Amino acid sequence: MKSTLLASALLAALAGIGASAAFAADSVPPVQDGPFNGTVKVAVDATDLDHRILRVKETVPAQPGKLTLLFPEWIPGHHSPTGPIDQFAGLVVKANGQRLEWVRDEYNVYAFHVDVPAGASSVDLEFQTLTPQDTRQGRIVMTPDMVNVEWNHVALYPAGYRTDKIQVEPSVKFPAGFQFGTALEQASKDGDTVTFKNIDFDNLVDSPIFAGRYFKRVDLDPNGRSPVHLNIIADNAKSLEIKPEALEIHRNLVKQMDKLYGARHYNHYDFLLALTDKLGGIGLEHHRSSENSASPNYFTEWDKSWLGRDLLAHEYNHSWDGKYRRGADSDMPNLNTPMGDSLLWVYEGQTQFWGNVVAARSGLVSQDQARDLLALVAATYDKGRPGLAWRNIQDTTNDPTIAQRRPLSYRNYQMSEDYYSGGQMIWLDVDTRLRELTKNKRSLDDFAKAFFGMKDGEWNVNAYTFEDVVSTLNGIAPYDWAKYLRERVDGHKGDLEGIERGGWTLVYNDKPSDAVKAFEARRHFTDLTYSAGFSVSAKGDIADVRWDGPAFNAGLSPGMHIVAVNGKEFDGDALKDAVTAAKGTAAPIELLVKNFDSYKTVKIEYHDGLKYPHLERDTSKPDWIGQLYKAK
Repeated sequence: MKSTLLASALLAALAGIGASAAFAADSVPPVQDGPFNGTVKVAVDATDLDHRILRVKETVPAQPGKLTLLFPEWIPGHHSPTGPIDQFAGLVVKANGQRLEWVRDEYNVYAFHVDVPAGASSVDLEFQTLTPQDTRQGRIVMTPDMVNVEWNHVALYPAGYRTDKIQVEPSVKFPAGFQFGTALEQASKDGDTVTFKNIDFDNLVDSPIFAGRYFKRVDLDPNGRSPVHLNIIADNAKSLEIKPEALEIHRNLVKQMDKLYGARHYNHYDFLLALTDKLGGIGLEHHRSSENSASPNYFTEWDKSWLGRDLLAHEYNHSWDGKYRRGADSDMPNLNTPMGDSLLWVYEGQTQFWGNVVAARSGLVSQDQARDLLALVAATYDKGRPGLAWRNIQDTTNDPTIAQRRPLSYRNYQMSEDYYSGGQMIWLDVDTRLRELTKNKRSLDDFAKAFFGMKDGEWNVNAYTFEDVVSTLNGIAPYDWAKYLRERVDGHKGDLEGIERGGWTLVYNDKPSDAVKAFEARRHFTDLTYSAGFSVSAKGDIADVRWDGPAFNAGLSPGMHIVAVNGKEFDGDALKDAVTAAKGTAAPIELLVKNFDSYKTVKIEYHDGLKYPHLERDTSKPDWIGQLYKAK
């Protein structure tokens, strides 16, 4: 009898679980391609700089019955389910002044269910976004002098509708004296509260705001057919000082992108640039704007701040590649439908390529600097990615979901979003292959114009497939492009053919390039990746160890701390001296390291000296890379 009762109880429990799961699967209404009646109103109070809290009041049109509200989960540009639901707090829902109880979905933490009573035509919401107080909690978006409002952090939307069909009236109350930049268009202003023109929810999320006490707006295209502005916020007034030559270079960026694509897919564009040590760093694309950050000396010490200046070129390029045109599997009907990332090697890879190239063409970096940066990327896929033995570039398009940019133990072996730089190398290869096939009459510029530059003025999403990419390439120069691309995206070796075909050779010597020096200075570390096989901070903390390299095989690992080098107190120069001294000898490089509370001596058998990557000109071939970098 006991066993029979137990079996009955288990069956009943399993039946209950099945019913619950079935209900959960259907509990969030599926997206219907129909109209949404009414306008959502979202009012953000961004004045609580002391507590770093964004306070939100929202009104959502609704009918009596069940209503599901969604907090955005899959964020465009992040390529992953990174909506900060952990920062969402204090939700109160009312209808006709009566408080309604809400229930979070059992299996979907981004969904909130509420019953709308008879006679109600909308629900009123109040909640707070508790922005990070410390970088360990996430990116800082509020400081005493600036605020970054990202709408996916401060708005819920009704499930069951395409987000491009939901109209929103957004407004923000700014701290007194703050000015702002955004792609949103102002409708009215009442004191410190600005109400913006109605916009659909998709484009609202795609139109963040930078606001600050120290603000400057400059025109980057005075005679253009659609306005382009640079909106700058800074930690202090001095950082806003721009020399005429620096301003002209940023105007060149707009000109060079116009010449590349021959069309614009926005009605106006706003660069948002934060010059700060306080607000969290960012580089995030949007269709009619981009969020960017740089050091406070970006303009005031122009010759010293060149590293990273390709960021604006990269994010601006996304207006064409990634926003106007994007892979069909990433063009989703709302912000809670999982997106596919299979074509990120086009979306991000070709943008990485053009970011480097257009930065050189516009003068944001010199041709020498651009080549130094390219040498570092080439070295990565020559010697610095042992993970290519088991993964490929295509598989790394899953990394935004797999790792979500969390720190990795062995990044060189695990790989991490290599569709960026690995994709850059593939597209350099394509450029030089096109030049070879057409005797230098066609290049990737022609692909860019044909694939991204059509229909001037249109800015609705124009999705594409792998077959579309292949077809466009074949229209420029007939070739087996499908096989060619799949071999490189799905293969297991680094692609250096573009460097060699472009008239240059990757070499290593004991002199660090200006790019290496700049990286070491900015990140306060010593880079021995291509020699002893590891990098280490100025304090002696080991950051990365190249898989199966000399340091790895000697027993060194990330997380260890170097105390001494060859019996002397550690510093970066002493470490480089030790690598140099071991060259051509039988003596190992001897490190005293601390691992948790244990100390041990590690002996690295490496005797080939310091090695840093460079590009050297191969005069037996035409300089197609030089032509690529030349201003149009």
